[in-house]
Amino acid sequence: MLKKKASNPQQISHVLNQAMAQRFFAFWDFWGPVIITFTLYLGIRNYLAEARYIPSGSMLPTLEINDRLVIEKLTFRRRPPKRGEIVVFNSPFSFDQKLISERSTQLPSTLKCTLLSLPLINLIPGLGDPACDAYIKRVVAVAGDEVFVGFQGELFVNSQLVNEPYVERFCTLSANNLGNCKSLRAKVPEGHVFVLGDNRRNSWDGRFWPGSQFLPHKEIIGRATWRFWPINRIGGLR
Repeated sequence: MLKKKASNPQQISHVLNQAMAQRFFAFWDFWGPVIITFTLYLGIRNYLAEARYIPSGSMLPTLEINDRLVIEKLTFRRRPPKRGEIVVFNSPFSFDQKLISERSTQLPSTLKCTLLSLPLINLIPGLGDPACDAYIKRVVAVAGDEVFVGFQGELFVNSQLVNEPYVERFCTLSANNLGNCKSLRAKVPEGHVFVLGDNRRNSWDGRFWPGSQFLPHKEIIGRATWRFWPINRIGGLR
């Protein structure tokens, strides 16, 4: 009986390589565009700019609920924030030591927070974590400034009353001249800024953070520069 001659090892290797290449191209045809798009999205989002929407009225009347903004991330790599700039920053629940100590679980990782912030995923109920949220406020004092905020939310920096045309909603005073907002007097430390919401009567800002009133520079995500929605209010922010 004649024996069938064994295939050449080189031929076998060639066939296997072809099969693997076909599988790879089939995989890449479907997932390649997805991977490239996702990579570009994360790269642009982490290093250049990102879009954010306004979920609350803490910055009224400057920013309204559901406004869409462009947050650029290059400016604060060259210089620290200035008074009057509107900044987006990590949640105080992620850096305020008092708030962290009250957690029943560990802080979420940066990767988890990044995934939770992706479109569609961030709409799934029950997945969120307050430490992964982002806040938006106005820088009103910088390192070295002595700041005083009165019971109505009026602002003094270095003993000078600050003219704030963007603030229309101050806190109300009671019959004994006490406001429904917290007063504060402090000096801004190095590497930090002090932030307030333009809506002084309804803003959870540096006045109320339990561990520290000040926002570290390293927690700032970027500077709000442009509103692109709604169309009738498109324009730069001041």
